[in-house]
Amino acid sequence: MGQIVSKHEFVEIRKRLKSNGKTIVLCHGVFDLVHPGHIIHFEEAKKLGDILVVSITAAEYVRKGPGRPYFDDTMRQKFLSAIDCIDYVMLSEGYTVDDIIEVVEPDVYAKGQEYAKAEDDITGKITEEAALVQLHGGTVAYTKGQVFSSTKLINHALPSLSSDVKSYLKEFCQKCSLSDIKKYADAMKDLKVLVIGDVIIDEYIFSSVQGLMSKDMGYSARYKYSEQYLGGSLAVARHLSSFSDYVTIMGIIGSEKSIHSRLLNDLSNKMKMDFVYSSQCDTIVKKRYVSLNEKREEVNKIFAVNNLPEPMTLDQASLEQFYQNLHEKVEQYDVVILCDFGHGLIDHKAMEIIQEKAKFLALNCQTNSSNYGKNLITKYARADVFALDQRELSLAFSDYQSEEAEAFKKLAKHFGKGGWLTRGAKGAITVEDEKLISCPAFTLKVKDTIGAGDAFFALASLAASVGASMEIGMFMGNIAGALASNIVGNKESIEKVNVLKYANTLLNI
Repeated sequence: MGQIVSKHEFVEIRKRLKSNGKTIVLCHGVFDLVHPGHIIHFEEAKKLGDILVVSITAAEYVRKGPGRPYFDDTMRQKFLSAIDCIDYVMLSEGYTVDDIIEVVEPDVYAKGQEYAKAEDDITGKITEEAALVQLHGGTVAYTKGQVFSSTKLINHALPSLSSDVKSYLKEFCQKCSLSDIKKYADAMKDLKVLVIGDVIIDEYIFSSVQGLMSKDMGYSARYKYSEQYLGGSLAVARHLSSFSDYVTIMGIIGSEKSIHSRLLNDLSNKMKMDFVYSSQCDTIVKKRYVSLNEKREEVNKIFAVNNLPEPMTLDQASLEQFYQNLHEKVEQYDVVILCDFGHGLIDHKAMEIIQEKAKFLALNCQTNSSNYGKNLITKYARADVFALDQRELSLAFSDYQSEEAEAFKKLAKHFGKGGWLTRGAKGAITVEDEKLISCPAFTLKVKDTIGAGDAFFALASLAASVGASMEIGMFMGNIAGALASNIVGNKESIEKVNVLKYANTLLNI
């Protein structure tokens, strides 16, 4: 029976084993559901040395999508410790296995035969892992046993995916494979992408609600802490920078030095910033007072405060410089991602320039409490692809007699191009060859829905720009939305490797 040990404990164990001339073999993985393929892998690995160490990735670092791993760290370690050929079980606390390799210093690092070809590795880390093993004097070996998929077994045997998601994926898999998704994701790398839109700083003020005020109807809450995230067009650009090496963001921001420093520190190594700096207008800050349901890690909004000017207009000098930048630079980019949040940046003149000069225009025109009913997507005459939500569609076609599907088709006809309607827990729909296609939400497990629509729009649009069908764009956008809905605010961006690993999870059906 294997012994569960910490990294600190194993340092002393390793010294003893090495001094006794023992050969140490290391296996690493998620091992969410132990199956016959794993047993064969472990038995073959044990034959390569004297001592077999098996490590697992801690749950918080598993990148297979929301709800994975299915079993927690303690349970997965127990599974493994009960297997006779395993001597030690350890927990890796990182996205890579580097921390374990550094501690174990294996003589042999054993991987399954499915990892023998580096080009088949979604993470792109196998080569780096092998180099680190060799640096510590070890070698990499590949076992030959039959390969099973624990992800596929979980998808079929356990309640990890809803019946409507399983049904959709079975049909989708007939049209698209993981290699297709990877092909489109890789094609995005060299695209020159321009993101245009309002720069927004999202501030989350975490509080614990104590109840209603004793003499008023307002909430009484106790302040806990606050965090600021890069929102609006900044969030969209951050998502895209994981897929394209050439992302530029363009807009107008205020003169606040603290915000400038934050953008330089967080974004300068990921993208080019082409901002007009206004001394007349402040950068938009949206403060949301929230409470955190710690049992479900779900964020509940209490109320919001923003610093939007009234009326929502920017100073003319800054706008003139912004128009000039658009005139000179828009046509230099392969893709223009237009994020119209309706806060004064994208006025009629800016719209005209962008629609005239963009080679490929992806449009998102948002409705929010500050522009309700005044920022309709139908004010645009051109978009190569577009995305909007149900409320925005209902405002654009405010006919109580029209069904949602018909209104969406009408909007697609307005642009003469395809688009996506995001529907929250109901997933999304698109139109392709005049046929309506729906895709269910891939997860109903959410922390915060803020930013999920932006993530969907960003990745779906980029997929369409490299030739993916509207349905494949919707599939990739739904993955991005599911991942984003499990991030608080825009604290983190969507990463290419996470999208590919989640796609692999879903397509293993």
